[in-house]
Amino acid sequence: MRRAAAWVFVFAATEEKMINELLLVFVMAVLYGMVLVAYRFAGLSGLMCYNVFIVIVANIEVLMLVDAFGMEMTLGNVLFATTFLVTDIISETSGKKAARQAVLTGMGASLLFIVISETWMRYMPSANDWAAPAMRELFAHTPRLMAASFIVYVISQYFDIWLYHKFWALTTARTGDARRLLWVRNASTLASQFVNTALYTLLAFGGMYDWPTLRSILISTYAIYVVLSFCDTPVIYLARRMNRENKSIAQPPKF
Repeated sequence: MRRAAAWVFVFAATEEKMINELLLVFVMAVLYGMVLVAYRFAGLSGLMCYNVFIVIVANIEVLMLVDAFGMEMTLGNVLFATTFLVTDIISETSGKKAARQAVLTGMGASLLFIVISETWMRYMPSANDWAAPAMRELFAHTPRLMAASFIVYVISQYFDIWLYHKFWALTTARTGDARRLLWVRNASTLASQFVNTALYTLLAFGGMYDWPTLRSILISTYAIYVVLSFCDTPVIYLARRMNRENKSIAQPPKF
């Protein structure tokens, strides 16, 4: 009994210390599962709806700093990383034009949220209101973060789509089969995520945090993106497998 109680105590203590890590892993599993569920039951429209949701929520969650895996990082990394997964799935199954349309929907969602959230700051609250101070504190930096996110999102996503199809043309030319070496072309995400990480850290947090914190955010964010880029490759394979029912595959550009 004492030994069992000791193991329970050790497990509880470990769980408390690693709560951030456990939550991040849990969120990653849920999000990847939701991408597949959205694609399975709603197809391209499901992925575009998911993309709009993530673009908005990630730019709220990114306000929080947490310590996890021995690094200081912003939340929203796991959420935003899945936007690259979504555009890669769309590129693979529906083509470059559809992937660009997904980016346009994300851009529209960002612009709309910037406008609406800015109006929240302009309302005169009732004497009985209790939420306005917290809302104003929370969204005080939202216009800047959303503006930075909008710029970086457009640049990194279009770059990702362009590079993905360049890699696809190369793998098709080398193998003669458009379906082979998916994992190689998905490696293009590593480059686009570095562009995303560097630009967003500087534009969103420059002047808000000191340089050591900015450097920590940049390194930790990109480290997470690297891990997630390897994790999302099986998800793309599964999504493409779901697409086999259509007996079609998006055509890569000629190399």
